[in-house]
Amino acid sequence: MPTDRLLTWIYLLGGAVGLAASAALLLEQFALLAEPDYIAACTFDQVLSCNSVMESSQAAAFGIPNTLIGVTAFSVVLTAGVVLHSGFAAPRWFWTGLQLGSTFGVLFVHWLIYQSLYTIQALCPYCMVVWAVTIPIFWYTTLHNLPLLRPRGHLAHGLVFGVLRRHLTVLAAWYLAVAALVLHAFGDYWATLLP
Repeated sequence: MPTDRLLTWIYLLGGAVGLAASAALLLEQFALLAEPDYIAACTFDQVLSCNSVMESSQAAAFGIPNTLIGVTAFSVVLTAGVVLHSGFAAPRWFWTGLQLGSTFGVLFVHWLIYQSLYTIQALCPYCMVVWAVTIPIFWYTTLHNLPLLRPRGHLAHGLVFGVLRRHLTVLAAWYLAVAALVLHAFGDYWATLLP
């Protein structure tokens, strides 16, 4: 069963990695704004192309660059990790806020995954890092909050604690599903990389 200590480390590491990836992509966006012909460091070809993603309408889904949302959100996650690591006994509103934020984040990330694979048809390496850290942040926040729901009945209680015991299996299956979608969407591209 996941522990509060594990969640704290997920917030610390996931927040730091997500913040670094979002900040790096934000710097790339600034460079692209300054020089329209700029080729981002994370653009390697037509498929692995931060430029294709940054220049799409999906890069500013709410009228502001998604990278600003990422920098803000991951700063909050990292701060939550720091305060939890210090021994802060978080009240219910704290966990509710983290649940709402991480739920928005994981839904937004999955929308962006779909857009990258099937509309933009390009992968941004920094974005994929954000995908990779958002999923466990949401998953372990949800697992932490499940017992707070106080499931009623033997079946509901058993289901909740069954999920808690198999938390890594669910996370691994989630990553495999995303990887399978990426492989499916760009199967022809990946085949060209084989000797």
